[in-house]
Amino acid sequence: MAVTLAQAKVGMADKVDQMVIDEFRRGSLLMDALTFDDSVSPGTGGSTLVYGYTQLKTPATADFRDINSEYTSGEADRQNKSVELKIFGGEFKIDRVIANTSGAVDEVNFQLQEKIKATINLFHNAVINGDKAVKGFDGLDVMLAGSSTEINAGAEKAIDLSTANAVDTNYKVVLDLMDEFLAELDGMPGMLMGNSKLITKLKACARRAGYLTQSEDAFGKQVDSYNNIKFVDLDYYYDGTTTKPIVPIVSRVHDTTTVTGLTDLYATRFALDGFHAASPLGGKLINTTLPDFKTAGAVKAGDVEMVAATALKKTRAAGVLRNIKVV
Repeated sequence: MAVTLAQAKVGMADKVDQMVIDEFRRGSLLMDALTFDDSVSPGTGGSTLVYGYTQLKTPATADFRDINSEYTSGEADRQNKSVELKIFGGEFKIDRVIANTSGAVDEVNFQLQEKIKATINLFHNAVINGDKAVKGFDGLDVMLAGSSTEINAGAEKAIDLSTANAVDTNYKVVLDLMDEFLAELDGMPGMLMGNSKLITKLKACARRAGYLTQSEDAFGKQVDSYNNIKFVDLDYYYDGTTTKPIVPIVSRVHDTTTVTGLTDLYATRFALDGFHAASPLGGKLINTTLPDFKTAGAVKAGDVEMVAATALKKTRAAGVLRNIKVV
């Protein structure tokens, strides 16, 4: 049975697990919107966690025919796909003296909250930039490369939103292109995802045209939307050395000219026949272990962990609008 994080919380008796689920939902509109198909059973010895599915590449065709003539066949094209679920999260360690003397700041809770944030950002980064040939699972950047829903590819097509004057000049062009982009998808997407600079620029475009709307999420936080499609800033990813936007700002070359400050916008339709996540059969979506200071030992460990991956059942259930200049 497929579940969302909100539905998974209902069946949990442990208050800590419920709190952690809420923190993931509060910290990530993306994770809150995803449906998790909890159907993956480990292989022999639990060594593999593979989710197999059939992806529709090209739909079937229909046509008219004349009397005494046959239809020209046009079958739907599909392919077998699979994704291996990945284990991700992190551990933290606390000395019992620190835990017992942390005062107004609960050290255990602080470390737990920060580990949740790190896990959310790691998942966001994998959803966009993941490459299973390197680590993790394929993200949308890999899935959508060369597809019919990769729109405005090529640095020569860059649209400038880098300044307020550029926004004034080009906001109608951008909104028209966004509408063309959304029309290529097979249904209304649940959100438009990008980095903070791009989302801020697109909000400015929508505001100028009178199409920026507001609503509240499940926790009362204001969410801005375009045509009722949520704008979502996927935030930053810290890899242990550097902090960078999850949806990168890059330079791309056209002929011999380098165009700087370019970024992309992603859209997804959330559904089991569209873009969704997969998780283990019968298991909790998120596992949490808190330090146990009642047992012997000065330093105790806690951790937060998920087992999941994402799947794209139809290629037109997600898309990317390339080459918007934001700086």
